[in-house]
Amino acid sequence: MLRLISELEPEAAFDPDTIRIMAAAFDRAWGTLEASGAPLSAGDYAERAREILAKQIIQAIRNGKRDQQQLCDEALLQLTRSDLTRVRSPSEEAVWRDYTNPREV
Repeated sequence: MLRLISELEPEAAFDPDTIRIMAAAFDRAWGTLEASGAPLSAGDYAERAREILAKQIIQAIRNGKRDQQQLCDEALLQLTRSDLTRVRSPSEEAVWRDYTNPREV
């Protein structure tokens, strides 16, 4: 979680207790996802899923929430609402971009 905080919020300063709450909520959310056996917790999806969970927890903390279970639940809910796709290689990304944004002829 500390790595994700530094990557996602490089300018943010959180006190030690807040970081502890965020880390506990993140660990609980990630553990729940892994225990579920959902494909989002493995392979090509895991990194993006972890980022979505972390972003949601950070945003909720910024909005004043501090309950670990609520942070966990909201992060998991946000993950289910996301359009999570696995990380694509640069060549796959170019093909996907052309496919989803066709040019007029």
